[in-house]
Amino acid sequence: MKSFRRLLLLALAFSAALPAWGAQVERWVILVDNGTKAGHQVVTHADDGSVRTEFVFKDNGRGPELKEEYALSPDGTFSRYRITGVSTFGAKVDETYRRSGDQAEWTTTADRGTRAVAGVAQYAPLGGTPQSISATVAALAKRADGRLPLVPGGTLSMRELARETLTRGGDTKTVRLLAITGQGLMPNFGWFTGDATPALFGFVVPGYLQMLPEGWEAAGPQLEARQKAAEGELLVAMQKQLAHPLAGSTLIRDVRVFDSAAAKLGARSDVLIRDGKIVSVAPAGKAPKADRTIDGGGRVMIPGLWDMHAHAGRWDGGLNIAAGVTSVRDMGNDNATLQQIIAEEKAGTLMSPRIVAAGFIEGESPMSARNGFVIKNLDEAKKAVDWYAAHGYPQIKIYNSFPKDVLKDTVAYAHSKGMRVSGHVPAFLRAQDVIDAGFDEIQHINQLMLNFLVDDKTDTRTLERFYLPAKKVADLDFDGPEVQAFIRTMAQKKIAADPTLATFEFLHQRDGTMSPIIAPVAEHLPPDVTRARMAAELDIPDDATWKRYDASYRKMVEFVGRLYRAGVPIVAGTDEIPGFTLQRELELYVDAGLTPSQVLKIATLDAATIARAPDRGEIRPGMTADLVLLDGEPTTNIADVRKVALVIKGDTAYAPAEIDRALGIAPFAEPVAIAR
Repeated sequence: MKSFRRLLLLALAFSAALPAWGAQVERWVILVDNGTKAGHQVVTHADDGSVRTEFVFKDNGRGPELKEEYALSPDGTFSRYRITGVSTFGAKVDETYRRSGDQAEWTTTADRGTRAVAGVAQYAPLGGTPQSISATVAALAKRADGRLPLVPGGTLSMRELARETLTRGGDTKTVRLLAITGQGLMPNFGWFTGDATPALFGFVVPGYLQMLPEGWEAAGPQLEARQKAAEGELLVAMQKQLAHPLAGSTLIRDVRVFDSAAAKLGARSDVLIRDGKIVSVAPAGKAPKADRTIDGGGRVMIPGLWDMHAHAGRWDGGLNIAAGVTSVRDMGNDNATLQQIIAEEKAGTLMSPRIVAAGFIEGESPMSARNGFVIKNLDEAKKAVDWYAAHGYPQIKIYNSFPKDVLKDTVAYAHSKGMRVSGHVPAFLRAQDVIDAGFDEIQHINQLMLNFLVDDKTDTRTLERFYLPAKKVADLDFDGPEVQAFIRTMAQKKIAADPTLATFEFLHQRDGTMSPIIAPVAEHLPPDVTRARMAAELDIPDDATWKRYDASYRKMVEFVGRLYRAGVPIVAGTDEIPGFTLQRELELYVDAGLTPSQVLKIATLDAATIARAPDRGEIRPGMTADLVLLDGEPTTNIADVRKVALVIKGDTAYAPAEIDRALGIAPFAEPVAIAR
C-alpha cells in the first residue's frame, strides 16, 4: 500500500524546494505513471522577500494538501518557516521554525525544541513541500567546504551526476542532476538549473512521478531516462563494493540449521554449497573440504527470508539484504521499471533480493492507482493477464477501482492461464464477494476487516478504507456467527491473507511517538530518519479517539492469530520501509499468538510455496543457497531476527554490517569472516 509512496513523501519532505527565476508566481505540474496529472505546486514570491507555496498531490484517493511560507536570512537559510495543512492520510500538519541570532526554535505536531546555533545552519522541515530545496541547495552551493549543517541535526552534501540540455520551441535550458546526501537512507535526487545559485527544475521518481515546471512537461521522459542511467551507475558501484563472490565451493561450519518444514531448530551442522546451490547438510565436522570456509560459530542458520508484499525499487536492495531478505514478491509496480530491476538483479549488477512479480491490474476511475495496466472492460483485462503470463508472472493483483461486472470472468481467465489471483477488494464489494469470485488471496488487514463494516454504497477508494476499521473494529465480535463463518470459508478454501500488520500500525500511532516499525531499531538509525517517523499519519485529535483506534488495531492483530489457528495461510509482507518492516511484522505475529518457529516457517518455506519458488525456503541439498546467519536464538526470541551476521544469496555473500555502515546505520551484528 505505502512503501514507495511513503519513500516518495519522505523524499518530498526532505527535498523541500523549488526555484525562483524572477517571476512573481511559478507553477509546477505533478504527473504520475503514464502522464496523468496528480497535483500541482504554485509558488508566490512576495515583495517583502517571503515565499508562499500551495502544494496538492492526490494519487490513489489520498495525498497531502499543504500551505508553506518562509523567509530567508542573508546566508540563504530560513529565518522563519511555517507549514500547515493535512498529510497523506489526513493528519494535521502544523510546523513552525524561527531563528533569532544564534537561537533556533521549532515546533511541530511531533516534536519541539530549541538549539544554540553558531554560523550557517539550515532548518530541515519534518514535513514540507518541494519548494524549500531551492533555498537549501542554494545555501549549500555557497559553502566552500561543500557541507551544510542542519537543524535539529545532520549535515548535507551534494555532487553532480549528469547534465542535460532541454529545448521547448526556441527556448533552451541546461539542467543538472544532483545527488544530495546526509538525510535519509539513500541519496535524494533532483534536477537543478545550471546557475551559480542552483534552483530545482524538476523532481523525478523513475517509473512513478515527474514534477516539472508548467510548460516543460515534455522534458520528463528525457530527464527520467538520464536519471535512471545515473542512478544505475551508483548502484553498480555499490554492488561491486559490497558483494563478495563465492565461486566454487564454500563450507559453512558449525551452524544450527532451522528446519523450515518441521519448524524446529536442528543440531550443529556443516553446510556445503557450490556455485549457488546447497550440496550437503552434514553433522558438524563430517562435511568435505571446500575452496573456502566460513566459521558459523554455532550461530543459527535460516533460509533467506521472504517479503511477500513489496513494491520493489532499485535502492531497496541494501535494506533488504542487510535484513536477511533474499526474495520479495512485488505487488504492483510500473511494468517497465520492474522488468529493468528484475533484469539487473539476474545479471548481478544490482544488489537486490530475487523478485517474484504479481501483475497489477486496476480499473479506470478518477481515483485509480496507475501502476501496471488500467483497464475499462473484460477484453482489456484479458490482454493484461496475457502480458503478465507471457512475462512469467505467477500471479495477478486486482486493485480498488477494478470494474466489478468483469471481476469473476477476469479471475477465471487468469486461473485458466495457471495464475493465482489476489488483491484489494474493489470498491462497493466485500471480501466475501471477491472470495466468491475466486480470489486466492486478499491483501491487507483493513480489506479483511471492511468485510464486516461496509455496504454496497461505501466507497473504499477514499480514506474511509482506513478510518472505518480504526473506528469500528474495536466493537466487532470475533466469536459472532458472521465473523466465524468468514474465517471458516477462508480456511476451507485456503484463501491466503497478506495482512501487512506492521504498516497498519499507523492507525494507532500518535504525534510525538515513534513509529513501531522504527522504535526497536531507533538507536541504530540516523536521527533525521527517526525524527521523520514521529508524526501521526491519521487524524487522532484526542485521547478518546486514540484509545478506540488502539483497541481496533489490537483486535486486528488478534484476528490474524485467529486466522492462522483456523488454518488460513498467512504470508508476511511489508508494503513499507524494506527490511525493518518485515522484522516488525514477524514480531506482531508472535503477539498474535504464533510461536517464533511458526513465524519463521511463514517467512521462509510457506512464502516460497505460495510464491511458486520450489527451489527456495528450505536448507537441504539441491536448493538454492539463500542462507542467513543470525546471532541469538530467533526460535525463542523472534526479535533476534534483526541480528543478521551474514547473508548468502546464491553465489554471493554479503556482510550486513558493511551494508549498514554504507547506509548510515549502526550494525546489528559483527560480520562473519570468509576465509580461504
